[in-house]
Amino acid sequence: MDKLTKRIIVDGHVQGVGFRPFIYRLAHQYQMHGWVVNLTGIVEIVIEGAEPNVISFIDGIISQAPPLAEPRIIEESEFPALINFCQFIIKPSESNIKADVSLPPDYFICVDCVKDLRDPKNHRYSYPFINCTQCGPRYTIIKDLPYDRPVTTMADFEMCDACQAEYSNPLDRRFHAQPIACADCGPTINFVLNDGSQHCKGENALIKAVDALKSGQIIAVKGIGGYHICCDATNDYAVLELRRRKKRSDKPLAVLFPSLGDDEVECLNDFVNLTIAQQILVQHPQRPIVIMDQPVKGLSQYITPTLQGVGAMLPYSPLHYLLLDQLKLPIVATSANISGEPVMTDNDEVEQRLSGIVDGFLHHNRPIHRPADDSVYRIVNHKAYPIRLGRGISPLELRLPFQFEQPCLAVGAFTKNTIALGWDDRMVVSPHIGDLESLKSQDVFEKVIDDLQSLYRVQPEIVLCDAHLSYPNSRWAKKQGISVNTIFHHFAHASALYGEHRHQGDLIVFAWDGVGLGVDGTLWGGETLVGQPATWQHTGQLRQFKLPGNDKVARQPWRSAVSIGWELDLDVMPMTAEISLLKQAWVKNINSPVTSAVGRLFDAASCLIGLGDNVSFEGQGPMQLESICQQGSQWIDLPITHTQDIEEIDWAPLVDMLLDDSKSQEYRSMMFHNSLVRSLLALAIRMRERFGISDVGLTGGVFQNKRLVENAVELLKINGFNVLLASKIPCNDAGISFGQLMEWGAKHGQ
Repeated sequence: MDKLTKRIIVDGHVQGVGFRPFIYRLAHQYQMHGWVVNLTGIVEIVIEGAEPNVISFIDGIISQAPPLAEPRIIEESEFPALINFCQFIIKPSESNIKADVSLPPDYFICVDCVKDLRDPKNHRYSYPFINCTQCGPRYTIIKDLPYDRPVTTMADFEMCDACQAEYSNPLDRRFHAQPIACADCGPTINFVLNDGSQHCKGENALIKAVDALKSGQIIAVKGIGGYHICCDATNDYAVLELRRRKKRSDKPLAVLFPSLGDDEVECLNDFVNLTIAQQILVQHPQRPIVIMDQPVKGLSQYITPTLQGVGAMLPYSPLHYLLLDQLKLPIVATSANISGEPVMTDNDEVEQRLSGIVDGFLHHNRPIHRPADDSVYRIVNHKAYPIRLGRGISPLELRLPFQFEQPCLAVGAFTKNTIALGWDDRMVVSPHIGDLESLKSQDVFEKVIDDLQSLYRVQPEIVLCDAHLSYPNSRWAKKQGISVNTIFHHFAHASALYGEHRHQGDLIVFAWDGVGLGVDGTLWGGETLVGQPATWQHTGQLRQFKLPGNDKVARQPWRSAVSIGWELDLDVMPMTAEISLLKQAWVKNINSPVTSAVGRLFDAASCLIGLGDNVSFEGQGPMQLESICQQGSQWIDLPITHTQDIEEIDWAPLVDMLLDDSKSQEYRSMMFHNSLVRSLLALAIRMRERFGISDVGLTGGVFQNKRLVENAVELLKINGFNVLLASKIPCNDAGISFGQLMEWGAKHGQ
């Protein structure tokens, strides 16, 4: 039978997913000779064998790839015959060539490792750091690429003979599993009380942590990407005490549910009646927090005191499994941070900064090189809808339909910050960094930039920032000594949605959010845009009103409420001394910028129907408004006026309805939502008549509202529109960095 020799180049998601061992086993399956080698991001495969087997081997690269791999064959060519080559080998990685690296995210513990973890006969029984090539930490422990043990935080843990034998055997499940370890040679856990009175290691540490949680204490638990603050989620006292200590009065707390048997969601289903889509998403290998909208039973009422539902996740690390296997109860697992800062990762820092919040610490001694907060998703319109990109998902890498002329760095938005790198035809979006109010957040922002540039071997020649130049990331961009270009906030929102769908042709985009600087110098937030990246045309908006107190309005919805009243010559609240002074400033346009933000209108509506004058976290009012919204089909027609090529939705008819306390809050919320949806549809129809476009995109933080999105999608589709929603990139400000690159690349890409 004729022999065939081929050279195959593979790129895509082939780093840190056991791809080379997979190729080795595939080669043995089809009796191939040759080699596989990692060429810093791409993989070269040279094979020689019988022609039918070579064909089957090449097909198997894609069809039999490991679940976590996403390989793409980019080159296949003839190769000179291999002389005196009678085996297949894995060559050492090469790192001195042009970079095309891929940085793998962290993965949840796989089914096989969970079985080993729970098997008393297994060498790694109850070992909190068990992993194989298909699972375990990646992004959070990698110091350099290609991904090999010496350039991870596992470098100082010398493998024992048993681990070395598995690591060196290409046919073993743990072949080249870089974090491989066992109780004889790997990291360990330890538990210490806040006052230092108790300190224990290993199995005793786990027992003490479980006892602390059972007794109602609050502890910090070190995971893969950082610490969680944990307590018994069924214990009212413990949850209230956590809220008091953390000064987090209302914001929902995430809950980690046990996975006690073959049915991963059995315990979770005891508390929440999951939909099929929710079951699939919460069990996904990325293991995100999934926002459940339905009522919850059995948990403390203080988990989500002003909302229904819960943010739920399943265990994703071996330590989580061990903790919950013994506890057999769900626990609060909220990020260990202060006031919106990035999650903490360092043992000493956690003990210092959380000393007034937790009673004890469950540490481990595997260093976390960089933080990764939990990812957050929601099921919207029957599909997974990203809210926050973090552990298990990011860094998120995307291929683009163009090539950048010069490498670019996009520094994103002020809130929910992410950064993004663009070069060649590639783009990578960082994990969630957070709001950039604190120096700690700004430090992490700079470290993530340095890390991604170093790991991907990309040196940006252009920095892209928000047009609002007072933001700390915009100020940072100005200091870098390279070309700086500003991108308007809502153009970035629209371009992000356009880019993730690789849309062709013009698109109608509704970009509704809080506020962002607009082209005309006002604060946009209720915009309709038509076109595509680099050519967006501003064609519609919400009727503008002022924001008395400017930045204060996000935490004080009453300011937006009195403002829309004053626009209509109404006093919607009693005229106190404070409000009287505020009105004088409003009349004189002092610290009262003009906005078209739908997000601020939601704030006003939540206040006017009596949900609260002040909130403890941004977005609380709109979230409560959505949460109480009843089913119904009534609405108020909102006038749309045409002025200077701008179609303007007038919210004025809503005010009397919102103030009508003869109607329930639930009814008024329904009327508010339905009226906005109907005005969106009316505006979309006008845009179609004007531009001949039937494709509509919904983006911006307001469209995190499930009720608003699903009603809008239903009506738009009934009326012949094709609707684009976020599926990979969050519609909120976490997507701004990606949108900045898309907007720039459309102008200057090749």
